[in-house]
Amino acid sequence: MSDPVSIRRLYGRRQGHKLRQGQSALVEELLPQVSLPESGPLDSTILFGDDRPLEFEIGFGAGEHLAGQAAMRPDHGFIGCEPFLNGVVGALGHVRDGDLRNVRLHMGDALEVLERLPDASLDRLYLLHPDPWPKARHAKRRMMNHGPLDIIAAKLKPGCEFRLGTDDPTYCRWSMMIMDQRRDFAWQAKTAQDFLTRPADWPETRYERKARRQGHEVWYFRYIRQ
Repeated sequence: MSDPVSIRRLYGRRQGHKLRQGQSALVEELLPQVSLPESGPLDSTILFGDDRPLEFEIGFGAGEHLAGQAAMRPDHGFIGCEPFLNGVVGALGHVRDGDLRNVRLHMGDALEVLERLPDASLDRLYLLHPDPWPKARHAKRRMMNHGPLDIIAAKLKPGCEFRLGTDDPTYCRWSMMIMDQRRDFAWQAKTAQDFLTRPADWPETRYERKARRQGHEVWYFRYIRQ
């Protein structure tokens, strides 16, 4: 079955509401300073000038989680990929306000960036509240498919962590089914509370708060790369 690795297409609008003047200034002035190189291999030395642990977020939304993680671990390097301009602007605001010098951003396809990293180079990877594509005929568009997971598995160091968060019941069941078919990740949950309770080092996002206000359950999955 085709999945995001073979489809290589980003769906949806790349920009929402019109940017305000201050937001446009962030895009023009700060984004070039923190953007990934457009081509070529990537590693911590190329991105941050030294050998440091790397963490990666696929689809960072407005950047609250990415910024929170980066603030907690200033000695780590953080790579965030988001295809939508308004989300990138949100992350830029967090980078500016928090003086986060350990963050690099890419507005576009996360899988293309992952492929430019060396194998076994990531200490942690995050996929939080991805588009669930709830219709069965759209299941191939879901990031939780074996093609993307093969890349994620290759780029994570053995013993390091993949985190998934979702508030969509269909996506939750789908993800559990897909991950149950794999032998390269070990689910860390021992009891139901382990995936119903947000870990202390998992910053809350506005999307998550909105989901809870709407009465949605939120599931937190932690997997260790075998």
